[in-house]
Amino acid sequence: MKQKETLSNIQLNGDGKIEMIDVLIDEMGDNHVMTSVETPMRTDAFALSDDEKIAAIEKHFEAIMNTLGLDLTDDSLKGTPHRVAKMYVKEIFQGLNPANMPKMALFENKYKYNEMLVEKNISFYSNCEHHFVPIMGRAHVAYISNGKVIGLSKLNRLVEYFAKRPQVQERLTMQIGKKLQEVLGTNDVAVVIDAKHLCVSSRGVKDESSSTVTAFYNGVFKDEARKAEFLKYLEFKTEF
Repeated sequence: MKQKETLSNIQLNGDGKIEMIDVLIDEMGDNHVMTSVETPMRTDAFALSDDEKIAAIEKHFEAIMNTLGLDLTDDSLKGTPHRVAKMYVKEIFQGLNPANMPKMALFENKYKYNEMLVEKNISFYSNCEHHFVPIMGRAHVAYISNGKVIGLSKLNRLVEYFAKRPQVQERLTMQIGKKLQEVLGTNDVAVVIDAKHLCVSSRGVKDESSSTVTAFYNGVFKDEARKAEFLKYLEFKTEF
C-alpha cells in the first residue's frame, strides 16, 4: 500500500514525474519483490486454449515490433511474432499451466535407505517476471525418505516445471521445496538454487560475475549438522 501511495503522490508532482515513476518501478524489480509463494494468476487464466493464446500473443508481439520500427516484411522477421508466441505458450512459459505438471509416481523405499538423497546440478532456464529476460542456473535438491521414494528424473522435471514460468528466484526455490514436501509426504526437504540473472548482467548494473543463491530448508535440514552435510555434498560453505 505504501508503494502505491508513493506512486500516486509522484504522479501529482510537476516536472520529472514520469522519470521518478520509472525509477521506482525499476527499483521494485531490481529488489526482486515477491508477492506470494504462488505465481500470481488470474481466475480466467485458462479460458483461452493454447492456440487462441498463441494467436493473441502473435498480434501483440507484432505490434511491439512495429512500434520499435522493425520491418516485418523482411524474410528474417516476418515469422518472428508467431515464433515468439508459440515459444511463450508451448515452451518457456508452459509451467503456468497445471496440466503440464509432471506425474510424480512414488515407489516403496524397499532398500530402507534412510539417509539424505541429493540430486545436484540440475540445470534450468527461467525468465525474470520483472523484465522477461532469462534466469539461468542450477538447482540442488535433497530429501530424506518417509517410506516413499521418487524417480530421480522427476526431481529434474519438477525443477523444470516451476522454472518454465515468469519467476522470482525466491519463489521458484520455495515452490520446488513445498511441492516436493507435498508429493513425498515429508518435511525433510532442502533446495538450494544458484543462478545468474540477465536483468543484472545485461542491463542495469551490468554485472556479469555475480550470481544469486537462495535456499529452502525444512524438517531435519533445519539442524545445522544436517544442513552442513547437504552443503558439503554441493561444495558450498555454510556462510550462505
